[in-house]
Amino acid sequence: MIETRDLSVTINGRAVLRDVDLRLEPARITGLVGESGSGKSMTALAIMGLLPHGAVPGGQVLLDGQNLLDLPEAAMCRIRGNRIGMIFQEPMTALNPLMNIGDQVAEVLRIHHDMSKDQALIRARERLDRVGLPEPRFPLSLYPHELSGGQRQRVAIALAIAEAPDLLIADEPTTALDVTTQAQILDLLRDLVASEGMSLLLITHDLAVVAGIADHVAVMKDGEVVEEGATETLFRTQSHPYTRALFAASRHAPARVPVAADDTPILSVREAVREYVLPRPSAFAPHPVLRAVDGVSLDIQDGESVGLVGESGCGKSTLTRAILGLDPLQGGEIRLDGQAVTAGAAMPADLRAKVQVVFQDPFGSFDPRWRVDRLIAEPFHLTGRPRDWRQRIAQALAEVGIEPSAAGRYVHEFSGGQRQRLAIARALIIRPRLIVLDEAVSALDVRVRAQVLDLLAELRRTHGMAYLFISHDLGVVRGVTDRVLVMDKGSIVEEGPTMSVMDKPQHPTTQRLMAAMPEIPEEWRMS
Repeated sequence: MIETRDLSVTINGRAVLRDVDLRLEPARITGLVGESGSGKSMTALAIMGLLPHGAVPGGQVLLDGQNLLDLPEAAMCRIRGNRIGMIFQEPMTALNPLMNIGDQVAEVLRIHHDMSKDQALIRARERLDRVGLPEPRFPLSLYPHELSGGQRQRVAIALAIAEAPDLLIADEPTTALDVTTQAQILDLLRDLVASEGMSLLLITHDLAVVAGIADHVAVMKDGEVVEEGATETLFRTQSHPYTRALFAASRHAPARVPVAADDTPILSVREAVREYVLPRPSAFAPHPVLRAVDGVSLDIQDGESVGLVGESGCGKSTLTRAILGLDPLQGGEIRLDGQAVTAGAAMPADLRAKVQVVFQDPFGSFDPRWRVDRLIAEPFHLTGRPRDWRQRIAQALAEVGIEPSAAGRYVHEFSGGQRQRLAIARALIIRPRLIVLDEAVSALDVRVRAQVLDLLAELRRTHGMAYLFISHDLGVVRGVTDRVLVMDKGSIVEEGPTMSVMDKPQHPTTQRLMAAMPEIPEEWRMS
């Protein structure tokens, strides 16, 4: 149905795509894998006609035999959302913060089918139900900022499938999702392909996800497709050296770091409680109260790496905000290096400097008006800017695999994975005692992820840093943490040494998470 022939894109005289040939046939799922910056997302943007200003496309993008690159913008507007839908990598920037989720999903239907508002909202309700956001917990009146990262991603998927398009382009659609929700979304996408005959182009760095869903795989490097074929055949043979390097990196685990015994924890949480008042269900009904964190207690020792896992909406991010002093508690206490953590301006600067965070959404955590050097140096306002601050910026960028010359660029000039590396560099620059990593490697391709995990392990070894590692990727948690805490409905339901908990899960929530974890079939692995 859709075919690219010799597709190329040049920006400022530099070729970013070269001779990309893809056949996206009805009722078939094509996986597109490769490192960050390899050209995967640029290929999708070229198909959608959404290339950045100054980009010059070449070749052909054929839809039913018609070259989309020759169409005017007005004609492409009729195709986008109707014939071709797209799920973008970062849901918070893809969604309109000023519109509720019902109106956003309904908008596509009203534009292309001239539906009434009531009809479109009924259809929007059906689509949101289908992606796992049912009433009454998720009314149409909610705004994106009222949802977790995984919930926002589901809204973006509902928006993309509202019209049941002929081609659905999914750019990292499961990056922000926990493993159980990821399994549901992948099942949904697979069902849409089978039942409605659409074609799916799945862009991802997760080789296990590709193994479980794709019929065909194309591997990209430096703007070119270096290998492609049927999924099982490609996984078994791995003909190209770059493909073999990707598979090796996907199995990489950093060296274990011994933890020195210490009776005084760097972080201590005791019976923490955080509640939210929800909207009234009706005009005269009382406000319901959601207890997002319900009596949580935990300790983290100096130099220890502790994982916190759970399904989307279980309270992980709420607990994190309280630990960082961004939200107050209604009960219990949190101590960092023996000092009480208080929310807001009451928290001393020297105490706040002992903990840094890498947020789940790197783009939303940066000021887009600032250049990279100012963004990376932002934590210095807590400690004072040293004389060698420029050298420290260059060192921090080099540590996360970005050229120091990039310090003069803006954040929008980087790919999603590169922006996540910038967020890690900002957290590392003042060498805090504790780093909270909220999905810190979820947006990274497998080779860069391996480098970053090795870097984090080395910093633990050399500086004694402790980590609270919040992640949906249980494979990463298994490889980089000493202990793991499993959270469900605001409470810690299981905890213990990482290997013990994951190999022999006791609680139903842990068992459900482990069962949903995608894996490459052992018989597909190249010897």
